[in-house]
Order: sequence, then structure tokens, then C-alpha cells
Amino acid sequence: MTPAATPVDERAAVTEALARLPRVADLLAARAEEHDRDGTFPYQGVEAVHEAGLLTLTVARRHGGAGAGLADTVRALVELGRGDASVAVLAAHTLLLHAEQARTGLWPAAAYRRVLTESRRGPALLGTLRSEPAGPPATVAHWDGEGWELTGRKSDCSGAEALAWMAVPARTDEAVPRVGLFLVRGDSPGLEIDPVWDQLGLRASAGHDVVLDKVRVAPELAVRLTPPGRETPEQRAAADTARAWHDLALAAVHLGTARAAQDWLVRFLGQRTPANLTEPLATLPRYRTALGEIEAGLIGAEEVLGAVAAAVDRGESGAAGARSAAAQLLAGRAAAAAVQQAVALSGTPGLSRRHPLERFLRDILSSRMHFPPDETVLDVIAGTALERGGPRRAG
Repeated sequence: MTPAATPVDERAAVTEALARLPRVADLLAARAEEHDRDGTFPYQGVEAVHEAGLLTLTVARRHGGAGAGLADTVRALVELGRGDASVAVLAAHTLLLHAEQARTGLWPAAAYRRVLTESRRGPALLGTLRSEPAGPPATVAHWDGEGWELTGRKSDCSGAEALAWMAVPARTDEAVPRVGLFLVRGDSPGLEIDPVWDQLGLRASAGHDVVLDKVRVAPELAVRLTPPGRETPEQRAAADTARAWHDLALAAVHLGTARAAQDWLVRFLGQRTPANLTEPLATLPRYRTALGEIEAGLIGAEEVLGAVAAAVDRGESGAAGARSAAAQLLAGRAAAAAVQQAVALSGTPGLSRRHPLERFLRDILSSRMHFPPDETVLDVIAGTALERGGPRRAG
């Protein structure tokens, strides 16, 4: 009889994959400038992440995967973001869909087996296409008697040109419309990529538009079809958890980029000796204090992000709500402040394209597209605080 698995055995695959992170991050960093400058897709970087077992880190153990939770995913994405934010964003979206399958069984069994088979053969990137110029979801699903036909346009679709599968939110054109996800192969007839992505940062993430013209979807690949506003409490809870995973995972990429900027700044301050000094800038109190501020901010953000991610893994009440929103907000602010301060401290060299710091700044600025506006997040947090406080009597 096979001995029962111990907690150490269960985490072995996760531990082994995470141990490969430093090497993978170095490989990504070596090619990041080239892909950023040319706006080319980082196929080799994605392959490196896949070969290290990191692209499928969140595949459930019941499907033969490592079964990583959110806390481990956050740790992995911080390191990948340290190497190349564009590749880390692509990995994040794939990890999010595998994690959702592990939690909820989003994909029909046969379709997910196909996804896993493709993942064993090579990188199988996944993505949820949410953004639309006309607001979600303008994409329409029409039932033709045998299956669904999708028509619409999705914008800012990370990895669009290389996605193996896309989860496409759409509304039906029924008398009483329903909204759901339609699982679409990336090579489906009627699906085209409009190569419009030319952003300031995350230039290698290929966030092109996806145009769907009567793309056929089998009935079983339309999931969670529900009239708007008719979601069950369980569905709303699942959506809150999915949002927490998304926000904390993408915030981790943000923090990784900030750590890369700090690494560069440390080297710069240690090597830079102006003509009027005899010692490097790193010996001056002003620079040491500023570097300490950056380090303190990033440590605080990492601790908050890790703690809330672990709370989500434990299913703690409220973790997949205001706490996750606050952690994302704090991490994003700390990351942006760190990179901007690094640029200010380095002066002209930090803005030169000869150095990666200006790329880190552009990536940080462009990463804002993955999160709701700060005022929206703060409104959610305020609502929770008001509910907790409850009505109070005057006097």
C-alpha cells in the first residue's frame, strides 16, 4: 500500500518549482530590453517559465499539478516580475485560470483535459478577455440552434497573439439576456488579432485587440450563463475570490518590477562616484536614507500582500474583499513610489535607455491598466468600514 502523503510531500512540486525562480528571472532579464525595444513577443521567456514548471504552478493536484495557492503564486510572480514584467503578466493570467479551475471547475472536464495535454507539449497560455471599448460585455453570443456564435471586439488582451485558449465574457441576444464566459480556442475560425498594442510600457505583453466574427462555440463551452443580477451568493463569493486572486497576483508583478528597480539603484549607488567626491554615492547619508525608505516601503507591501494572500488561501472571512483590495492598493502605491524615487535619486542616468530603470518606470505606469481606479478601490474599502461600524447613536 502506498503511504499516505504528508504535508511535505504535497508541497514538494511547489517547492521545486519555486527553487527555479532565480534562474528563470535571470533568463527573462537577459532578453527583456530587446523585447521592450522591438515590441516583440517573448516566446523564449514564456518557454523558460513553462519548462521550470511555473506556468502550470496552480494546476490542481487532482489533475497532476503542483496545486499552488495564492501565497505561493504571489511569491512566484514577484520574482518573475523582477525578471520581465511582460512575461510575468502573461504567466499571471494563465495561472489565474488554472487556479480558478482548481477552485470551481470552471472548464468542462473534456476541454480542460485538452488544455492540460497541450500544456504537457509546450506552453499553453490562457487569458480572460475582459476589456471592451463600449463597456462590458458588448460582445454578443447568438444561439443558432446547434451552438453559439460570438461577435465583438475585446481590447488590451495580454498575450493575444499567443493564447491557446481565451475565456470570453459575453451576453446572449435572448429576450432575457444572460451573461457568461465562452471558452474559445485561440486558432478558431472567425477570430482575428488586430495588432494595435503600442503602449508606453509592458511592450512585450502583446495586449492587442481580439476581433470575433461569428466565432463558433460548442454548447458545453458556454459556462456560468446567468441573467444579470441573478447571481447566487455562492457565485458572488466565487467572483470575490477570483477578484482577490487577480488583484494580488498582478500586484505581485508590480512589486517584482519595483524590486528590479531597487536592485539597479543599489548597484548604481555603489559604483557611482562623482568628480567632487572620493567615495560612492552609497556612502552619503542622503542616499542611504532614501534607499532605506524604498526598502521599508517594499518590505511592508510584500508582507501585506503575502499575509492577505495566505488569508485568502485559508478562506478567511473578508480576505477576498476589502482586505485584498487594500493590499493591492498599498502594494501598487509602494511599487510606484519606489521606482519613481529610484529615478529621482539616479538623475539623468536613470532616464537613459542605456539602463533598464526607465523601462521599469514605464512598466510600472502601464501596469495601472490591470487595476480599477484608486477611488473605486477606496470606495469599496470605505463601504466595508461603514458596514463594520454600523449605525451609531448621537450623543
